[in-house]
Amino acid sequence: MTTSPQLRPCDVLAIGAHPDDVEIAAAGTLLLLVAAGRTVSLVDVTRGEMGSRGTVADRDAEAIAAAARLGAPERVNLGCPDTGVAVDDATTAKLVAALRSARPQLLLAPHRHDVHPDHTATAALAEKALFLAGLKNFAPELGAPHRPRLFLRYPGNRHVEPTLAVDITAVVADKAAVLRCYRSQLNPPDRRHLVQGLDVLERAEVRDRFHGARIGTRAAEPFWHDGPLPVRAAQLLPS
Repeated sequence: MTTSPQLRPCDVLAIGAHPDDVEIAAAGTLLLLVAAGRTVSLVDVTRGEMGSRGTVADRDAEAIAAAARLGAPERVNLGCPDTGVAVDDATTAKLVAALRSARPQLLLAPHRHDVHPDHTATAALAEKALFLAGLKNFAPELGAPHRPRLFLRYPGNRHVEPTLAVDITAVVADKAAVLRCYRSQLNPPDRRHLVQGLDVLERAEVRDRFHGARIGTRAAEPFWHDGPLPVRAAQLLPS
């Protein structure tokens, strides 16, 4: 685990406020992309050190294990304080550097609508860095300008009506295996600190089943896009 924002080029960059945020929301989609030959890298903004369970060492090891299960060869941590993520110049520069070095086609980040202040701040941080990373004259020392072709936001602890939902039926068991890497966050004896009374695996399974039912599949992961997405006529009735 490193605080360096430099990454090798990849197809998909997924950002989370804490280790396990990306996996809860998007592990199924990432597994499918990896299976299709796409490269995935992960950025955690904090190390989750203020969580009610698990030491920093535990969470570091769990994040590394989960990335390996996902097939993500690189995972970096920006080293921001848990519960204290700020959309400041220093943190923005780190994320701009990560975007410019990774040069992804697809960026995943949290949606702003959430009860956790770190999730809200990380959403704002991603939006700011996404814009600035594409400006040629902004901090050229951080790398050549780059802006991903597609930016999708994923929900956290509150429902967000999605723009699209990805069918993850084929990888439901694999997603569960990824989330089980976060052993310190599973089945706590005292659930009073959990936002919805559910641990990370339970929360993901319930939400994925709900959105799967909405599109007629066993499980699906929801995402939100700002504005309409382009669709070719042939995609309306796939063979």
